[in-house]
Amino acid sequence: MIIKYSVVVSPSLKANQRQVTTTMPESTKMKKPDVKIVILGDMNVGKTSLLHRYTERKFKDTISTVGGAFFLKQWGPYNISIWDTAGREQFHGLGSMYCRGAAAVILTYDVTNWQSLAELEDRFLSLTDTASTDCIFAIVGNKADLTDPHAQAATSGGGQADAELGGVQTQPLPACPTPPASPLLNKQVSKEDAMALYGRVLRYKGLEEKTSPPAEKMCFETSAKTGYNVDMLFETLFDMVLPSILKKRREGENSTVDLEESRGSKRTKAGCCA
Repeated sequence: MIIKYSVVVSPSLKANQRQVTTTMPESTKMKKPDVKIVILGDMNVGKTSLLHRYTERKFKDTISTVGGAFFLKQWGPYNISIWDTAGREQFHGLGSMYCRGAAAVILTYDVTNWQSLAELEDRFLSLTDTASTDCIFAIVGNKADLTDPHAQAATSGGGQADAELGGVQTQPLPACPTPPASPLLNKQVSKEDAMALYGRVLRYKGLEEKTSPPAEKMCFETSAKTGYNVDMLFETLFDMVLPSILKKRREGENSTVDLEESRGSKRTKAGCCA
């Protein structure tokens, strides 16, 4: 189950005076998230489109996010909130608020735009100072379909086609070369560039590379348009944040106070002193 909540921010106020309003479906009771994942990145890199591809199984053109929004994803018995943040400069000050206590952060760039990678380190990395101390980082290059012919073929949505055929299994058609869906663009950011940034992120956060997830596992190239690697990205992170959920629940149980036992203890002490 996936539920979407929106956060509307009044742009007329100053950064430290933002008026934040949360809207949600009237018929939906708010569920408490067990853990939070935040998506950061410059405007137009496709953050919202990635979320739409994963949650709604389709691609649609979106306008720039105002303020932020989050989706509540049920992953087994756990509720995971995925925050979509605005990339525009005027909302930059809100990023640290959204990152507060995050168990994972997705740093997103456009593979055809080198500046979008540089912006992650220059503008967005410092916003993660409020994230959890054991926060997991993923470096994600979106719009891979513009540079990689393998990413131009849709990798999700096959189940719908099977359903339309009444569940009858058909033999796959023999593969044949087909022209690319659109002319390929020049790729400005390589996978090695993303892996190098991942190493710098770990050093900025004071994390040891030996004890952190390897760069090969945490650097993704995705396409919100075709679905390429989108499921792999989110589900890899969901599995990786499960220990944070279990740790949070254990700490919550250990900090629980039995009020009846506490009252009884106070009465005994008062009787001894009387």
